[in-house]
Amino acid sequence: MAIKITKKTVKANVSGALEEKPKVVVKMSLTMEDLLARSGNKPKGFRRGEVVKGKVVEVTGRTVYIDIGGKADAVVADKEFSLSKDYFQALKPGEDITGVVLVSENEAGQVILSLRQAAAESKWKKYEEAAQDDSILTVKGKEVTKGGLLVEDDGVYGFIPSSQFGREAEGQTVSLVGQPIRVKVVEVDRLANRLVFSERAVSEAEEIESRKQALSAVKVEGEYEGSVVGLVPFGVFVEIELSNSSSPEVIKESGEKAKSKTKKSMERVGEPIKLEGLVHISEISWEKVDEVSKVLKEGDKVKVVVIGVDEENGKLALSMKRRQIDPWKVVAEKYQMESKHVGEVTKVTPYGVLVKMERGIEGLIHASKMPVDRAFNVGDKVGVFVESVDLDKRRLSLGVVLTEKPIGYK
Repeated sequence: MAIKITKKTVKANVSGALEEKPKVVVKMSLTMEDLLARSGNKPKGFRRGEVVKGKVVEVTGRTVYIDIGGKADAVVADKEFSLSKDYFQALKPGEDITGVVLVSENEAGQVILSLRQAAAESKWKKYEEAAQDDSILTVKGKEVTKGGLLVEDDGVYGFIPSSQFGREAEGQTVSLVGQPIRVKVVEVDRLANRLVFSERAVSEAEEIESRKQALSAVKVEGEYEGSVVGLVPFGVFVEIELSNSSSPEVIKESGEKAKSKTKKSMERVGEPIKLEGLVHISEISWEKVDEVSKVLKEGDKVKVVVIGVDEENGKLALSMKRRQIDPWKVVAEKYQMESKHVGEVTKVTPYGVLVKMERGIEGLIHASKMPVDRAFNVGDKVGVFVESVDLDKRRLSLGVVLTEKPIGYK
């Protein structure tokens, strides 16, 4: 049977179809850009080298995800994790952070960040807090250098000077390479990139504390007896003894603090505490000292005056000459202009002759003032007159007294 299709028939079919109102399902593939466009939030673009702020979203394994307001969470460059592992492992979700864009967008649509500056800031802050809190850190020995040991801590290098090693480690720095070392921070300088540690502050902490307490009993300008224990070109080291009873904090302890003392430290209670100080070569005598060994030797008993206290290192600055009156205090009165005296030649130099007037007082006959027909030798007695006195610079200018006075001479 043939069916004839007319416009009326089509219209009827279309009308029926409209009346049934069938459901139509439309499938669409939406991109991240489409979704962000529909939500009204336009993704922000980033450029290489840009400094951005964000929040830590998640730390998983060696990957750190950070929300910086982009299409997707930014990630930290993998190589940085190895350089600052401790820093990244300590990051917590929600923590604010600042980074620098290394890659504006990778194949996954992620921004690659560098947190090296943030990690460095965190590390310096750690050392500053450790120095302030006097806390103990553990570093690893890397290389023996002139004057000490180079050490490393989570990618940061520091230095332990030879003077900051305790007795057991002193002279054994080679064996510490590659080994963990317990230290305290003694100096932090971000601008100079300088980080100095002390092993001695840990290994000899108890003894150092005892010395500090003993130093609190030492009086600046106080006089003490001691023995010369070492000679160096710039002075002598003198050891003085203090009774433990002079430092009540060392002995009178009770309760939990006393219980925490070790047997070794308790055995030292009551024993004299020995403190070492330096008498600089300029503080040995009012007279000029050219060689320490010509004036002092090890074992000599000397009396000294304390002129300074270094509580941090348990050292004293001492003086021998300050036990005596400064001879220059009477120079202005005794050595007036044009006054005549007899002195002894102590040194002949190209610029003139040094003449000793008395203990601690020397004057100079300048080369331009010396008679052309006169030779001077060390030990010669010479008649002089005072041309000028400079008390601030401790200088005495002299001229030669002549029997026959050439023109220009007194």
